[in-house]
Amino acid sequence: MATTKSPSTRERLLAAARDEFATHGIAGARVDRIAAAAGANKERIYANFGSKEALFQIVVTQAMAEHADGIGLPEGDLAEYVGRLYDFHRRRPVLLRLMLWEALHYGDRPFDGGARQPNYRKKVEALAKALGRPADHHTAAKLMTLIGLACWPHAMPQLARFLLEGESPEERHRLMRAQVVEFARRTLSADEPESARSPR
Repeated sequence: MATTKSPSTRERLLAAARDEFATHGIAGARVDRIAAAAGANKERIYANFGSKEALFQIVVTQAMAEHADGIGLPEGDLAEYVGRLYDFHRRRPVLLRLMLWEALHYGDRPFDGGARQPNYRKKVEALAKALGRPADHHTAAKLMTLIGLACWPHAMPQLARFLLEGESPEERHRLMRAQVVEFARRTLSADEPESARSPR
């Protein structure tokens, strides 16, 4: 009979930290609450991760890796890639919450993002290949815009509720996803070579 391996102390701490940071951010998170939720001594946090901020970055990097595994690189139908981003953040809002807390905490100050930078480069390179253009800062800015399209309705749910007053949550999401995908498709079509555009 197969036995299920119990999560290690490190894994329990990471799971508890994800919930704590998503709820309270970096400044508001408390290591004693993380330790208690993980059933561990808070000294294990410093022994395993060094500091609360280092733990936060590991949590974000781990969440980003899950995002990359779930979504893949921007290729194929790029407008539907944006739709998949929209769906991912709707189903799994923790990553976006972590990113918003990170933005509030650091602003535009540089900090060590660990392994995240190479992953972003891969996304820019994949988008560049899909668009048939250089992997330059213009392509990176386009990727940032596409990500923003997918994330903004989830970052501002009350704004969506006010603007789409009277619609059910399901209908709001249906309308927003359709709009996000269509907007992305129109934007991306401007990057296609003339020969690749369908006749009107």
